Parts: sequence; structure tokens; C-alpha cells
Amino acid sequence: MLRKTDRSDRTVKVRARIVALDRARTFITLLVLVHHSVVNYTHFGSGDKMRWLGFDLVVLFNDSFFMACMFLISGLFVHDSLMRRGAADFLRHRAWRLGIPFLVSIFVLMPIAYYPTFLRYHLPGTTDFNFFHFWWRTLTVGPWPSGPAWFLWVLLALDIVAAALLAVAPRLRKMSGLLIFSLRDRPWTAFAAFLAVSVVFYVPMRLISGDASWLEPGGYPLPIQTSRILLYAGYFLTGVGIGVVSLRAGILSEEGALVRRWPLWLAFASLFYGAILLLVYAHHNWIADFDSPPLSWQTGYGLAFALFSAAMTFTVLTVSLAFAASGMKLLDAMRPSAYGIFLTHYIFILWLQYAVYDYSWPAVVKFAVVFVGTLVLSWGATALLRKVPIVSRMI
Repeated sequence: MLRKTDRSDRTVKVRARIVALDRARTFITLLVLVHHSVVNYTHFGSGDKMRWLGFDLVVLFNDSFFMACMFLISGLFVHDSLMRRGAADFLRHRAWRLGIPFLVSIFVLMPIAYYPTFLRYHLPGTTDFNFFHFWWRTLTVGPWPSGPAWFLWVLLALDIVAAALLAVAPRLRKMSGLLIFSLRDRPWTAFAAFLAVSVVFYVPMRLISGDASWLEPGGYPLPIQTSRILLYAGYFLTGVGIGVVSLRAGILSEEGALVRRWPLWLAFASLFYGAILLLVYAHHNWIADFDSPPLSWQTGYGLAFALFSAAMTFTVLTVSLAFAASGMKLLDAMRPSAYGIFLTHYIFILWLQYAVYDYSWPAVVKFAVVFVGTLVLSWGATALLRKVPIVSRMI
């Protein structure tokens, strides 16, 4: 904590930000923009007629780790916030920061974002092109998509779970924090333990539900990928446990053994991603029934996915911490606006994809237009929104 004196000479605490973790979170936000910008130009996405196989590899890479990593990063700050605010104020704050943006997203932002998709597949003269007709039909008939905002309601639900657990089981909180802290100088044990956690929380759920199933209660915009429910919860609660003792002096210390071995975690992540690619190749070329691969393949893919997710999460965190003193101008400049960019970017992505759809440009060119345009426009929109006091306290 830093201390400063206000005008009435009272001493108040000011939380010092951990630059490396801010960068890690902003980096994942940037990957979200890349992911949504390229998916329309993949063979997997079957969207635009211009496609490039390289973008399929980008989507596969991102999808195999980045949201789980974001849940872990989000969990890192929960314990400190709960201790400073108390449970009631913590939950009010999270409802303000997550719940209100989620409602704005599903009622306003996502209908605006998805309207060009409606226009693309409904020719003039075949339907009512009035946006408000589309908006009302979305809410009453459906489908009612949440887009990227699904992350907000899941994170809010996990915050509630964490607050409840820390309130009813304070000894468990302390024990988990001390257990993780004890791994500070045992990086290989920490890595192996996290790999095991990732496998246990993901593989059984994948084998039970498959990877394509989404749980969407009652058709309302509250979706979550069924196979990843426990994975996201496990990563988030792991982040909460890491934050119990100390973020600066604990397992994520910038000078710690875990951070010094970042090249090894990167090497393991590359190895596990290679295993994913090999299994995807086998699925497309060696398995007769494409839609029903054998249990051995499903188990192998689930293991490769879980191991890559864990290793890549370690890589993102440790690389960010290892290079905390280095200049990363783009991430540092984006950091104050990263949340707003996440909330607004989908509107610009879908409208820009719609705008360039009819042009015969190479997929790489279309991606560049969509990505750069989305980054600039969502960043600019966030800067304008943050000039409104009530909004700036939210995003």
C-alpha cells in the first residue's frame, strides 16, 4: 500500500497497482479483439467467403486458453478487495462494475452489434428492416445473444461464490492461501499441481458434455460452455487463493522462482499446442466418423487442451512479471480503457465485417481493416464514455 495525505490531513490508503498483472489482463483483452476479428475469416467460422487457414490456427490457439486465463487473473484481486470493502460493499461494487454493464450489453449493445447479421441474411423486401422491430423480436422471440458479455455474468456469479466461501469458511481461505504460498520456491510442484487442477476440472466435463454444448437456461442470454463450467470456476478460485497471502511476495513475485522459469512454461505451452494440432490433424484425416470421434481421441484432446490452457496461463503471467520493468507502450496506453474496449468492441467488429463482406479482398486485408478499425473505434468510444462521470466510475 502507498499512503497519501488529503486536504484535511487525514492519511488514507491508496492501493498500488501491479503493472505486470494489468498488462496481462490488457493483453487478454487484445487477444479477444484479435479472436473476434479473425473468426469470420476461418474455415471453422464459415462466415465471409474469403478465408485463410492461418486464422483457424489463431482461433484454436486463443480458444484453448484465453478466457480461462482471464478468470484466473480476475480472481487474483478478489481477496484483497473483500478484505478492504467487506462482503456487502464488495458485492455492491461488483454488481455495479459487472451487473450493470451486462444488462446494458444484452439490452442495448448486443442487439446493435447483431443487427448487421440480420441484414445480411434477410434480403430487402422479405422482412421488416426496422431496428426496433428486430430489437423487440430478439428480446421476445429470440435468439437473444449475449455475445462476449457472457463473461460478465459468469464472473459476477463467481464473485458471489467466492464471497460466500470466504465468509463461511475463513479457515479454508487461510489454508488454501498458505498452501499456494508454500509453493513459492517450488515452481515445478506448482506447475504440476496446476496442470493436474486443469485436467481434473476440464476433462471429465468434456467427456460428459462434449465441447460444443452450451448451457443457456430458459433461452435467456446467460450462456456458458458446458464443458468449461468447472474449468473457469477452478481457475478463478485458484486466482483467489493466490491472492490470499500476497501477490507481490507470493508465488507470483517478480523475483520468484516461478517467474524466472518463464521460458520453460512457454516451451511446455508450445509442446501442448503441438499436441492439439496433431490431434486436430488426426481428426480431419484419420478418423472415419468425423462427427463421432472415438473415446480415445476425445480423451487425448481433452488432456492436450487442459495442459495447454494451464501452461499458457503460466506463460502469460510469468512473462508479464518477468518483463515488468520493460516498456510496453500499447498495453500501458490501453490499460485504462481495456474494460470499455471489451464492452464495446463487438459492435464495431460485426459492423465492419458487414461493411467489407462484398469486397474480394484477401482475408488478411479484411482482418486488418476490421481489427485496426475496431481497436481505434472502441478505444475512442471508451474515451468519450469515460468523460461521463457515472460511466467512468463503472468502466
